[in-house]
Amino acid sequence: MYSTIAFTLESGKQHGYRRGILQLKRPDGTVLEVKTPGFVTATSRGVVSHLTQRLCEQTEAVRWIHATFESLYVATRPFPASWRSYSQACDPDIVFALTDTPFTPPPFSQKRSVKSVERSLAWLSDLLRSDTSEYTHPTNVFVQMAGGVEHDARAAFADGLTSRLYDKEADMVRPLQTLDEGVAGYSFDLAPLRATLSGDRLTGRLYDKIPAHLVPEVLHPWDLTQYTGDLADLVRTSLSALPEQKPRLVNSCTGPHEILQLIQSAGVDLFDAAWAQRAADIGIALDFQFPVPQQYRDHVAASGDDDAAGENDGARQAGIPIGYNLYNFQYAHDFRPLTDHPFPSAARSPVAPSTVILHSSIDSGEVGESPSPFSRAYIHHLLHTHEMSAHALLLTHNLSVLDAFFNGVRELLGSPGVCDQVIGDEIAIFSRVYDASSSLFNVSAKCWAEVELARGKGRLAREKAKELLS
Repeated sequence: MYSTIAFTLESGKQHGYRRGILQLKRPDGTVLEVKTPGFVTATSRGVVSHLTQRLCEQTEAVRWIHATFESLYVATRPFPASWRSYSQACDPDIVFALTDTPFTPPPFSQKRSVKSVERSLAWLSDLLRSDTSEYTHPTNVFVQMAGGVEHDARAAFADGLTSRLYDKEADMVRPLQTLDEGVAGYSFDLAPLRATLSGDRLTGRLYDKIPAHLVPEVLHPWDLTQYTGDLADLVRTSLSALPEQKPRLVNSCTGPHEILQLIQSAGVDLFDAAWAQRAADIGIALDFQFPVPQQYRDHVAASGDDDAAGENDGARQAGIPIGYNLYNFQYAHDFRPLTDHPFPSAARSPVAPSTVILHSSIDSGEVGESPSPFSRAYIHHLLHTHEMSAHALLLTHNLSVLDAFFNGVRELLGSPGVCDQVIGDEIAIFSRVYDASSSLFNVSAKCWAEVELARGKGRLAREKAKELLS
């Protein structure tokens, strides 16, 4: 017995806005649901970074998580030939088929592209291989669409999924007639595609957990949606020949602007939350809404079409940042909550303990009122004193902001009588009001690196090295 997946599209089309529900049923009767468009929380070895199990349960935004197959103690990497046995042993709700992604510097030769497509199809076929044991083949397989930035290669991979199998290939995956029949969903990793398009392997690197000493001294801002149009074209090429009833997951988005464009032009259903989680790592508290609140729409009317999207060192500046850098000393005496928006998070709505530890006979045993929201000044203090709780509070806040953002998207898509023009206008307003450059992340990453080097692990060794040099 294993988990089963059902994806129901309430509305939508092949390459446009889609709204639905992804439901997973486990053998023990547990039912998990994610409304789409929605997001999946990333983990480190199955644990959401910074969050304890209790805090993770209190964070309503954490519904589904993605766990990488790795071990803290064993450095051996899994081989494709062993991937099927690993997936059988772990029995996950969903398993991702391995894909041959070139990681050498671009451009790639035609021979390498063909090899990538053929290998990826062969590895998927091996994962779907049936045998005589009780375990036949996994039904909850997501396949990462191969082909790189070549449209012909991506179309060839999609054709390989839907082509009818014969002879030995058909016998291997019997009773499936095509590989796509054994696939539950499609996934896209934008990071290698964006790096190939830009020609720079470091593009977007600040979304990775890189050591503080590797953060560059000078970080030039860039437009986070610079390659979104090209990426959407690649996604559409992969999906053109595939059924629209299966969910689509995209990893490595750069922010809400790219998410909205992929929902609008490629019909993507699920996104990972790695960028929002990385924002919490470097001291950013997200603060944006969709649809844009009325008080911010005045910014669009006042700025005009020509000024709403200016140029600044190659990055598009749209005005209002999508969050704020709490390392900045301007928040040292700012006692406002992280946001005025009424959504639940550990930072916005702290939970009072159910019991109180009494240290003396004169202590009161009564539980008081719920504590007030944590202020920006308090988290600013925690960040500069290198307290782990700062990132835990920021993470619950950021995931809650992202959850509210997707709620707004779904409500708009489900509004009676809403048309493509109205949805497109709302996305255009969002793109013009909120800044789509990397400036916020650049500054925050540098501030985080300074505090990390001053107070983080290895501080004494670094200070000793400086003394020897001076």
